[in-house]
Amino acid sequence: MSAIAFGAPMVLWALLLLPVLWWLLRATPPRPQDVTFAPTRLLMRLMKREETPSHTPWWLLLIRLSLAAMIILALSQPTLRPDAPAAAGNGPLLIAIDDTFAAASDWSDRVDRADRLVREAEAADRPIVLLATANPRGGLTPTDGEGARDALRSLTPSPWPADRAALSEALADQTFGGAIWIADGLATTEEADTAFLTALDTASETPVRVFMAEAGRIVGISAVEGQADGMRVTLTAEADPGAADRTVRILDEKGFVLGEETASFPLGERTTSVNFELPTELRNDAVRVTIAAERNAAAVRLLDERFRRRTVGLVSGGSADLAQPLLSPLHYLRAALAPSADLREPTAQDLPSAIDELIDGGTSVIILADVGNLPPTTQDALARWINAGGVLIRFAGPRTASGVDDLVPVPMREGARTLGGTLSWDDPQPLSAFDEDSPFAGLTVPGDVTVTRQLLAEPSIAVTERTWAALDDGTPFVTGRNVGGGAVVFFHVTADTAWSTLPLSGSFVEMLRRLVSLSAAMGASGEGTTALPPYRVLDGLGRLTPPGPTVEPLPGGPTTLGPTHPPGLYGADGAFRALNLLENGATLEPLVVANAAPIAFDADGPFDLKGPLLTIAALLLLADALALLILMGALRRRPALVLALLALPAFGITEARAQTEQALQFAMEASLRTRLAYVSTGNAALDRVSEAGLRGLSRALTRRTAVEPAAPMGVNIESDELAFFPLLYWPVAPDSARPSDAAMARVDAYMKNGGTILFDTRDQAGAAIATSASPATLALRNILNGLDIPALQPVPQDHVLTKTFYLLQNFPGRWNGGRLWVEELTGEAIGNRPARAGDGVSPILITANDFAGAWAINDDGTYLFPTVPNDPFQREMAIRSGINIALYTMTGNYKADQVHIPALLERLGQ
Repeated sequence: MSAIAFGAPMVLWALLLLPVLWWLLRATPPRPQDVTFAPTRLLMRLMKREETPSHTPWWLLLIRLSLAAMIILALSQPTLRPDAPAAAGNGPLLIAIDDTFAAASDWSDRVDRADRLVREAEAADRPIVLLATANPRGGLTPTDGEGARDALRSLTPSPWPADRAALSEALADQTFGGAIWIADGLATTEEADTAFLTALDTASETPVRVFMAEAGRIVGISAVEGQADGMRVTLTAEADPGAADRTVRILDEKGFVLGEETASFPLGERTTSVNFELPTELRNDAVRVTIAAERNAAAVRLLDERFRRRTVGLVSGGSADLAQPLLSPLHYLRAALAPSADLREPTAQDLPSAIDELIDGGTSVIILADVGNLPPTTQDALARWINAGGVLIRFAGPRTASGVDDLVPVPMREGARTLGGTLSWDDPQPLSAFDEDSPFAGLTVPGDVTVTRQLLAEPSIAVTERTWAALDDGTPFVTGRNVGGGAVVFFHVTADTAWSTLPLSGSFVEMLRRLVSLSAAMGASGEGTTALPPYRVLDGLGRLTPPGPTVEPLPGGPTTLGPTHPPGLYGADGAFRALNLLENGATLEPLVVANAAPIAFDADGPFDLKGPLLTIAALLLLADALALLILMGALRRRPALVLALLALPAFGITEARAQTEQALQFAMEASLRTRLAYVSTGNAALDRVSEAGLRGLSRALTRRTAVEPAAPMGVNIESDELAFFPLLYWPVAPDSARPSDAAMARVDAYMKNGGTILFDTRDQAGAAIATSASPATLALRNILNGLDIPALQPVPQDHVLTKTFYLLQNFPGRWNGGRLWVEELTGEAIGNRPARAGDGVSPILITANDFAGAWAINDDGTYLFPTVPNDPFQREMAIRSGINIALYTMTGNYKADQVHIPALLERLGQ
C-alpha cells in the first residue's frame, strides 16, 4: 500500500491559511483606463454613483491557490515510500554489495540503492558494516553513516568475480541485526553461492533481503578463434538476452576499428557466434575484441602474440617431384599448416636467394625440408633472423644424412639409423611420452606412429637437455633450443612418410602448430618461469588503464584473477601476454537464490516528491504571469513582442536545423566527387583567383590524367570539415589574419592525418629586390606560429614531386625563380617527427610563385593573367607543376622507388 512521509510535517499547517489567501485574492481593484481629456466628460464623472468592486476570475484564483499549495507541500519534504524501510530494525546492519564486473553496467543505480539503505540505517541509529564481495576493505568493522558513505564512494567495479567462498568463512561466528545483499546476478559456483547465502542467513537475526537486477543484462566474450580467412567470436549471456542485436568490434592497439559485425542470439539461446573476414595483416594487428555498448570487463577479449596468425615459409632441398607431387615433403607440410598459418614458397630457384626472400618478406617461421649444408652468408642471415624472434624448423632426409651445417640444436652424426629392415639395429620404434618441459607437453602420444629411420645426434649432455620428443629407446626424435628471441628445431625424420608415419597422424599437425607459436616473443608467451610486469590492465567497465600499485608481475604458471593479477596485458610494449576474465569456452551462469525472493534494487525505497512539486509550482507561476498579461491587455497593445517571445525557440531550432542541413550539403558535395579546394580568405578578389586557378588545374587534370575532378570548392577554415580534400590551396596576402586557435588545431589535425596544404605567398616578383621578409611572408609566419610544422627543404632533384607524372626540375607559377618547399625527409623515418607525412606525402608545401594566377582561366577557357615573363613554356611548366602536386597528394610516394627512371632520363637525353 502506497504511503507518503513528510520530512517537515509542521509546514503542512500552512495549508490552513489557504482560505485566508482566497479571501485576500478574491477582490482586486479595477483595471486602469485610458481616457482622452474632455472637460464635459470630466464633469459627468463628478456625479456620485454606487460602484460594485471587481472580483478576481475564478480560474485565476484557482491557479494562485494551487501555486501556494504546491509550495507548502514542497517545503514539507514529502517522500513516497511504497514499502517499509529495508534497513528498519535494531543492531548492526550488514550491507554486502557485489562490486564485480557484472555490476558495472548499472553501478550508479546500485550505489544509489546502497546509499538509501545507509541513510535508513543512519535514521534508525544503527551501526553499518559495508562488505564489498570482490575487493573487501576494512573487514567487518561497524561504522557510522558518514563512514559507510565514504567507503561506498570509494568502491568501483572490479574486473574479476566475487570470492564468495572466502567471505563465507569470514562471516562465521559473526552476528548482525540484519543483512542485505545487493547481488550482481551472476553465479560463481553453486557451492560457493549457497554457502555465502547460508552464512548471511546464519549471521543475521532477521531474514536476509536480496536485491538483484533483472537477468539477461550481462553479455561477454567467451572465445576468439582464428580461422583461415579471419576469426570467430563467441558471445555468452547469463540469461536469454532477447532479440536485441549486439555489435562486435575488433580494435588495434591504437583503438582503430579493424572490423565490425552484428551478432544475434537465437530465441531461447544464451550463446552465439559471429565470423569476421580479415586478411592476415589486419588480423595480426588486432589487440582487442569488444561488444559495443556493453560496460563490463567480460565484454572485452584481449589478444596477444599467441593469437596472431603466423607466416610460414617452406623450402625443400629436393628436386620438384612432378610425377608424384602428393608424396613430396612440402605436400604434407602444406596440408598440416594451411588451416592455421599463411604459407609462402619463395620464387627464387637458388637456396640462398630463396631464404633471403623469405626473411625480407617478414616470415615468422621457416621450414627447411631435407636441406643439408647452407652457405656461410645464409647461415649468418638466418642466425640474425632467429635472434630477432624467428623459428627455424628443419627436417632430416638423404641430404642431411650426408652432412649438415652448424645451424642445428645438437651436433649430428653422418648417416641415418635404419630400424626394422635387413641388417637393421632394432624394430620400428614408437614415440614416448612428452616431457613436461617440452613444447609438446599435454599432447596425446599417437600409438600408431612408428619410425623406421632417423638421423642420430652425437651423444652429449646437451642432447638430453635439448630433446623435446624421443623414441621409446630414448633416442631423440625432435630436438630444439632457444636462440635469442627465437628457436631452432630439428626433426630427426623426414617431412614425408619415407622415414616415419608421423605425417599421416593428427599429432603432426598439433606438433607443428606448437612450434609455429614459438615465433612469438619468447618472454611474452607466458611459458617458463619469467615473471611478466603489468603493462595495461582492465577495470570493471572493460577499459584499459595503467596498472595500480597493488598489481604484481604475472608468473609463468596458472594465475588466479584478483587485485594482484587483474585481467590485462603483461609484458612490454609489442611483446605482451593477455590475461582475460573468461577462459575459452566459459559461460555466464545466472545466480539462483534459494531461500530469499530477489527484489529489484531500483524499485524499493523512498522517492522524493519535492522536485516534482516545485516544477509544478514554477509552471503555475508562469501561467499566472501570462494570465496577468491577458487581463491587463498587454497582448492587444504589443502582440508582435509576445509573438516574438513565443517564437524565439522556434527560430533557434530553425537556425540550428539550417546549419545542420548546410553542413550535410557541404559534406555531400565534397565527398561524392573528387574536388580540389582552396581556403576562403574573405578577400573577394583573391578568392576569385583561387577558384579560377583550381578550375583551370582541374580541367588540365581531366584532359591529361585519369583524374576527373569536379568544380573546386571554397573552404571556411573556421567551420568546414577539411578531411574531404587531399589538397588545400591557401593564398596568403600581406593583410591575412591568423585564424582562431580552434581552427588552427583543426588544420594541424588535417595535416597530421594525411592532408596537404599548399601555402602561396605570391610575392616572388619582389623577392629579388627585397632586403627583408615580404609582408606576405610575415603574414605566413604569423599564421604558422604555434603550428606543429616539420623541418622544410627545397624540393630535391630526386624527390617524388619531380617524377609523379611529369619529369620536372623546377616548379614555376605565374612567377618563376621561387623554390617549392616540402617536408625534409632524410634517412629513416623518425617516430616522433611532428606532422608526419601520410604515405610519404609532405603535409605542407610553400611557394611564392603564384600558382593559381598561372592556372586561372575564364569561362571560355582563356587564361586570366599572363606569366612573367609572358612565356607559353612557363605556363605549360606551371600546369605540369600543378598536375604533379595534385597527383602527389592523391597517390603518395609509390613512385619513390621507380626503377625505370634512369632509362627514361637516358631516352630524354637522346
